[in-house]
Amino acid sequence: MSLCKPDIIVSIDPDSILNGVCTLMLRTRAITTQSLSFPETLDYLQYIKRQAEVTNSTYIILVEAGWLNTGNWHLTKAESIARAAAKGNSVGRNHETGRKIIEMCQHWQMPHEEIKPLNLRIKGHNIWKGKDGKITHEELAAFTGLKGRTNQEERDAALIAWNYAGFPLTKKVTTK
Repeated sequence: MSLCKPDIIVSIDPDSILNGVCTLMLRTRAITTQSLSFPETLDYLQYIKRQAEVTNSTYIILVEAGWLNTGNWHLTKAESIARAAAKGNSVGRNHETGRKIIEMCQHWQMPHEEIKPLNLRIKGHNIWKGKDGKITHEELAAFTGLKGRTNQEERDAALIAWNYAGFPLTKKVTTK
């Protein structure tokens, strides 16, 4: 992370079908999320670049880089070899999408960083209540103020941006 934080943080959780994309305006903490196809993601990055030039703002593109993990084991004892192969194929496709986004950022000379997936476990326990220890929309909205509905890729992208900004990642969540 650089010492001088940008005005705009765009974070991406790459996926082979729809990328989770988050935009965080640092000064106001205004946050939005969306799901975009690969071409739509590239178009959006060009839009951000143009907007930053027009408004004389700084920005950075953050791409979750799962390939930076030393291991990526998703197999359970009950799963077949075919299921393990399918999971590996899916993870590989997601990684390739992220690498291509990075490649386009380099080509367009856009400021960007590969971000290792966040480890959101404390003493071996998940800190979020969602499936597989993932954050729920309610938990995310509690500390970001994010409105509307989100999917898991959008929430993961939002966590990346929020964490990069140095904002706190937890707040007490009450459920009815």
